[in-house]
Amino acid sequence: MAERELTAADWRGYAQAQFPHGSWSLDDDILRAIAAGPHVDLITRERYKDFAISFEWRLPRGGNSGMLYRVSEDGEHAWQSGPEMQLLDDEHHQDGANALTSCGALYGLIAPWHDQRNIANAYHGGRIVVRGTQVEHWIDDRQVLGYDLASVELEDRVSRSKFRDYPKFARLEEGHIALQHHGTEAWFRKVRIEAF
Repeated sequence: MAERELTAADWRGYAQAQFPHGSWSLDDDILRAIAAGPHVDLITRERYKDFAISFEWRLPRGGNSGMLYRVSEDGEHAWQSGPEMQLLDDEHHQDGANALTSCGALYGLIAPWHDQRNIANAYHGGRIVVRGTQVEHWIDDRQVLGYDLASVELEDRVSRSKFRDYPKFARLEEGHIALQHHGTEAWFRKVRIEAF
């Protein structure tokens, strides 16, 4: 399938039928999490199995967000099923002090290969590639992480994390893509996806 841009019509609120206007705004094709709004994640209306998604993202000082994939709506939150590429201002957010929750990490499980600094208040490129159980995280055209969802190492890490209580976490072969609303502003633009 050819790469295509995801527009406002491609998104809705997690466990909602419509776009959550109180939580997110859309101005000039820029999706923005409204800090003071209810914490509702955006998810794609379609589900994806193998794909490459590229996007530009920006956070304020101390900002926190993330992109999750293969998300199911069976749980209360998107993170209970979908693995997350953490997007964070490491220098000014407490999660940046822990490599497992720093920018570019597979949130809570695997640290990125490279530190991300000077993130706040500027747009950065992001990309996630998912082929079968192989996953890559990219920031600004540099691969910052690669892992295998079926590896014994990841299974062990999940068993010792908060995700162990969620049997579908990182196990689904297909699901929605989600943009996380974590209580701070976050901007996403030029979101493009190619399904394999």
